[in-house]
Amino acid sequence: MNIDEIQARLADFAKERDWEQFHSPKNLSMALAGEAGELLEIFQWLTEEQSQQSSITKDQLAAAKEELADILIYALRLADKLDINLQDAISTKISKNAMRYTVEAAKGNAAKR
Repeated sequence: MNIDEIQARLADFAKERDWEQFHSPKNLSMALAGEAGELLEIFQWLTEEQSQQSSITKDQLAAAKEELADILIYALRLADKLDINLQDAISTKISKNAMRYTVEAAKGNAAKR
């Protein structure tokens, strides 16, 4: 599936359940933040090493998969509601980041610029 197909499927899912009334940009962005918080909970007290895929439990990995899906679903619905082309937005953002974080200045350095 591509982004457009997923967004259409999500829109149909919401329409069939009469959820469009609840899918305002405000509500979708709040739901997205809530799901991101649930993802954070999975890794909150782990060390860097413990958070690696090779170290987390199958249950933690399954939970992360579910939360990431929820986050992306809400992000896709929000983009659809705001008529944002995510492929264009992502491409533009990658280009901006490449200019902001040049290889020479950023390689091996996690400092925010």
